[in-house]
Amino acid sequence: MAMTLEEYIEQTILPQYDAFDGGHRRDHAEMVINESLKLAREHGADERMAYTIAAYHDLGLRYDRETHHIHSGKILLADQALRQWFTDEQLLIMRDAVEDHRASAKHPPRTIYGAIVAEADRQIDPVVVVQRTMAYSKKLLPNADFNTLYQRSKEHLLEKYAEGGYLRLWLNSERNVQGLNNLRAIIRDENRLLALCREWHESVNH
Repeated sequence: MAMTLEEYIEQTILPQYDAFDGGHRRDHAEMVINESLKLAREHGADERMAYTIAAYHDLGLRYDRETHHIHSGKILLADQALRQWFTDEQLLIMRDAVEDHRASAKHPPRTIYGAIVAEADRQIDPVVVVQRTMAYSKKLLPNADFNTLYQRSKEHLLEKYAEGGYLRLWLNSERNVQGLNNLRAIIRDENRLLALCREWHESVNH
């Protein structure tokens, strides 16, 4: 019996996330898949395309973080196995959507599929965002003390998530709007932000 699309992705694609950093492991990919399917249903988009885009969206992390979205799109388009389920036109749309998912993208997504995966990829759980930001600061500055990590993390949070930051919500899903509002409240409250960052730092140093 021929393998289904779901079996192929479960067995061949998702296991690749096990090698990535803690914020981009399989649980992240599965979260983006689930949210993408929900948004696809809400917006009348092809669920199989949305599912596949979400599964491939971060595979380019095997190369680097800064251009991973471009590499991820290339990986999707080059995967010959997908041609048994999708047309050339669909695959090009899917590649573009993967390329458009970056929060720092300077242009809006080119299609509804790009908007879906970008929105699904925004995990705006305030505590998780702060923890992941501290973890990435630690990865960049492995020998830095707490104050250095905190300052770097605070600057990133302000640049990305604060009012006027570069993060964009293309579909304004209720989950993300509420999460962003809650995160901004934490960013404005220096004592609360400091406490969350210190809590993370102590948890990984004991």
